[in-house]
Amino acid sequence: MSKLFKGKPTSRRAFLRGSVAAAAGVVTASAAQAGTPDPLITDVQPWATGLGDGVDASPYGLPIEYESDVVRRNVEWLTADTISSINFTPIHALDGTITPQGCAFERHHSGAIDLRKEDYRLMINGLVDRPLVFTYADLERFPRENHVYFCECAANTGMEWAGAQLNGAQFTHGMIHNMEYTGVPLRTLLEEAGLDVAGDLKDKWVYVEGADASSNGRSIPMGKALGDCLVAFKANGEALRKEHGYPVRLVVPGWEGNMWVKWIRRIEVTDGPVESREETSKYTDTLADGTSRKWTWVMDAKSVITSPSPQAPITHGKGPLVITGLAWSGHGAITRVDVSKDGGKTWETARLAKEGEAKALTRFYLDTTWDGEEMLLQSRAMDDTGYIQPTKAQLREVRGENSIYHNNCIQTWWVRPNGEAENVEVS
Repeated sequence: MSKLFKGKPTSRRAFLRGSVAAAAGVVTASAAQAGTPDPLITDVQPWATGLGDGVDASPYGLPIEYESDVVRRNVEWLTADTISSINFTPIHALDGTITPQGCAFERHHSGAIDLRKEDYRLMINGLVDRPLVFTYADLERFPRENHVYFCECAANTGMEWAGAQLNGAQFTHGMIHNMEYTGVPLRTLLEEAGLDVAGDLKDKWVYVEGADASSNGRSIPMGKALGDCLVAFKANGEALRKEHGYPVRLVVPGWEGNMWVKWIRRIEVTDGPVESREETSKYTDTLADGTSRKWTWVMDAKSVITSPSPQAPITHGKGPLVITGLAWSGHGAITRVDVSKDGGKTWETARLAKEGEAKALTRFYLDTTWDGEEMLLQSRAMDDTGYIQPTKAQLREVRGENSIYHNNCIQTWWVRPNGEAENVEVS
């Protein structure tokens, strides 16, 4: 309750009115009370004295220069070069859930390649009735679907296993994007090739391979291949960007990003997994005893507060504060997100911007009032299977500290009284 309003609940609008009356530390209220004219209101500004750009100034619209800091960034010391490397989505600067292609993270094994639609070919071979080759134009003639899914690198948050390392949500959790994909269900193409010769499909797999120099390839169980996988050629309504696999990539909803093979050129139906490099020496989870677990494809429920965070500090002082972030689960839909301001001692249920969608990002908000005291901000996601996002201590108890992949632990930001935030570990 606020003393300013004699026992009535304090709304955000009421808070601002009360701040003016009480000379509280809200910048706009202080200026209004002081009666100082604001030249941005009282003076004619340059942008109101002339004509702006014409309709053809930018045939393909780009962000305005004032938003030039909202870009992907890499960590130079993380890899030997930028060819086989990764960069990070600026999740701290975005809102909603859809990631623009231009700032969605990249992961390459041998660089992003130039491949024209006219030169594109997709082969389906192996245990099929009719080996087939599709052109890009062929794919466009099949019935297509649109779905929003997140794509998360298995190594997202991987640097944080041993302790707080990278200072920013972009760097700790930015190996993720969420886009609307358009394409042909993989099952449609497999059925076109025919699977009778494969016999019982419950033990069959498909091996998918990319056209880049790394020939990045992964084995996928037939059940998943015939489920929700999509051979996609559009994202967010437009052609895939070069760095996202133009002209065609595979979408494997809810599963680790390395399986979303870009520039996909071949799908082979097999009797079992191929045991490729990317599913043996890489993308396996090393446990405390030195052994590694395999086939851990699904990305478990996870969340992160994107603001306030180290790259998005509180700059307005005490008063109304919107705490916001993202939550997701490869098992299904997010049903609830809780937020803690004291490092997990107490929790408040956040507001979901809309009902969670299966295998897609969910935006959450906690509309609160900040008193200027330090906070230990955390978020905790729950999905429709009943799974609850674990603390780092709980994850280490099962997995140890040797792993790189599948770190979905609760993240902590220490917010200081000056509004700045830092990556810390409390559990």
